[in-house]
Amino acid sequence: MNVEEVKLLHAADQRDQGFGSSIVSLPAVQITQSPVEKFREYLVSRATPQRFTDQQRDLVEQVFSHHSHFDADQLGKDLEDAGLNVSRATVYRTLTKLVDAGMLRKLEVGTKTYYEHDYGYPQHEHLVCGVCEKMIEFQHPAIEAAIEEISRQNQFQMIGHTLIIRGTCVDCNRARAANRRLDLI
Repeated sequence: MNVEEVKLLHAADQRDQGFGSSIVSLPAVQITQSPVEKFREYLVSRATPQRFTDQQRDLVEQVFSHHSHFDADQLGKDLEDAGLNVSRATVYRTLTKLVDAGMLRKLEVGTKTYYEHDYGYPQHEHLVCGVCEKMIEFQHPAIEAAIEEISRQNQFQMIGHTLIIRGTCVDCNRARAANRRLDLI
């Protein structure tokens, strides 16, 4: 996958992996290297350079072929469904390295750990439904401005942030209201 393909992919991804991810259309971020090139560079730049395996390449290509929130088990299943032979241990080790490389962001939602793109994707926040687990990504300039102002007031050099707002989505609220009406009959 080249840089142009990654930029187009992030502009409006149409795939939903079933982890409650909604279709996203946040603006693309300019990148200078493909995810595979970026990860290879990260591995070589370590104090003790690490080799880049075919399994790692397959995993990085799979992860960056679309934007969604996923966990390690779902990624393993997606790799298997794609006919790629990547061990469970390699999935977990490579996810950790991708987070360390700044290419993936790790999201702790309750007892579950999800991953999402950080490389080539803009800073954004999340609404998470506690019923269906849908994740809705959004950006709002007032939130960004408030976080930057709070950091500045505290002379805090921010390198990033994660905001997760938990609640109930509109679809689950509707279903709950419909069930309440049925209970009254």
